[in-house]
Amino acid sequence: MPESALLPAHSRPALSIVVPVYNGADSIGELVAALERLDIAGGHEIVLVNDGSPDDSLAVCRGLVARARAPITLIDLSRNYGEHNAVMAGLRQARGAHVITMDDDLQNPPEEVERLLAFAQESGREVVYTYYGEKQHSAWRNLGSRFTNWVAGFVLDKPKGFYLSSFRCMSAFVVREVTRYEGPFPYVDGLILQVTQDIDRMLVRHLPRAAGRSNYTLRRLLRLWLNMFVNFSVMPLRLSTFTGFALSLVGGIGGAVAIAEALFGGTPPGWASLMAAVLLLSGVQLMILGIVGEYLGRLYLTANGKPQSVVKSVICAAPEVVEADRPTLRVRQSA
Repeated sequence: MPESALLPAHSRPALSIVVPVYNGADSIGELVAALERLDIAGGHEIVLVNDGSPDDSLAVCRGLVARARAPITLIDLSRNYGEHNAVMAGLRQARGAHVITMDDDLQNPPEEVERLLAFAQESGREVVYTYYGEKQHSAWRNLGSRFTNWVAGFVLDKPKGFYLSSFRCMSAFVVREVTRYEGPFPYVDGLILQVTQDIDRMLVRHLPRAAGRSNYTLRRLLRLWLNMFVNFSVMPLRLSTFTGFALSLVGGIGGAVAIAEALFGGTPPGWASLMAAVLLLSGVQLMILGIVGEYLGRLYLTANGKPQSVVKSVICAAPEVVEADRPTLRVRQSA
């Protein structure tokens, strides 16, 4: 359970903003400066999670903490674990009555944070997702996102029409329940949909990436898709069972046809049809074994304690207790 769950309501800021940082040295400074300027009734804090960035993101983030003008918590992970693992680490440090997650690439304008929080507060919804009139991503990335959302609707019982965006707002209750999950393969949206379906959506702007290029490669997208498809449903195993039944039925029909041709029509079909059937059935069998193996492998890694993430250090800046206009830093090393 996150430490924030133990805080009394009156000691919480109104909003925590969790930002996973990976190769974000060129954009995170501008983003944090804009977030610090937000006027949030009840106060807000910023939680940055350095996800083992190979660039200068950690040094830039440390500089932002040193001259913070709003409460900032910097979490440094020991290596790169992936976006959803980093978000989970940030959620465990978030103290707000509401928590907004967003990327570090400035594709979501910081001023939309105020609109998103106001919408969540006025609607009373536990979770509010954002969606875009026009996404400023490459064509293959948009295609991959549409496919992932279609599969999520099939596997996770996602309400129809909802786009699972990384720019989302959650209540403290949902954050508390989501962070109970300690397995090594988190998928934040899957965890959210396990907790509640009291969700809504809001249209926001989506801007071109401010610097660099997307950190999501085809491999990373495939790994994220597997986390969603395998970790939060037994649907793949059920599909394997249905496929087995269907192919058994087709095989039975084919066998009956072959026997009939042998008895009444002479020689049954030859080598080509036989090899086609063997290759088809062998491929399906290997696919089903692969799905079962994926489940067993993940179970093995979970049972052996593969960490969701390892926090190397946590640095907090609390400008509200500043002396001589300098923030006070509190450093906590992980055990």
